[in-house]
Amino acid sequence: MNGVELFLLGRTLMKIGEDALPEPPGGTDRHAGGNRLVLIVASDIAAHPDSAISEIVARTGLPQSQVSAAVARLREAGSVVTAPDPADRRRVLVRQAGEVSERVAQVRATGVESALMAALGADAPRHLPEVQAALDVLARHFLGVAPQDAVAPQEPPATA
Repeated sequence: MNGVELFLLGRTLMKIGEDALPEPPGGTDRHAGGNRLVLIVASDIAAHPDSAISEIVARTGLPQSQVSAAVARLREAGSVVTAPDPADRRRVLVRQAGEVSERVAQVRATGVESALMAALGADAPRHLPEVQAALDVLARHFLGVAPQDAVAPQEPPATA
């Protein structure tokens, strides 16, 4: 694999991820650019709690207005909370909410099997287990996430 192939794979995986997400409330277009920006900002906040908007802007490369709008949407959904920075009361710090809102729980509980099946097409039944295993490996190495449905390997029964 080269850099271009990796980039294209990443875009394909993003599209599959978008297809796996449940419809947003209010019938808005789930593929709208604003929704993708919210996901990017939410991911950054999860990785860097108690960040100021300017710090999120610096890490994501997104314009300040878009980051502020995304944080406002996340706050309305109950996904994040904001508080004044005790060291500089002009700044606002953002972190994930301690309690999970109904919408956040819905998004987190949504599986990717249907979206993967659609992307794999006719060969889905044959390739789905292999693709899911590969995604679990990538998530473990790059996100530090263990597969949610992992089952501990069983020891073979002892023979006498």
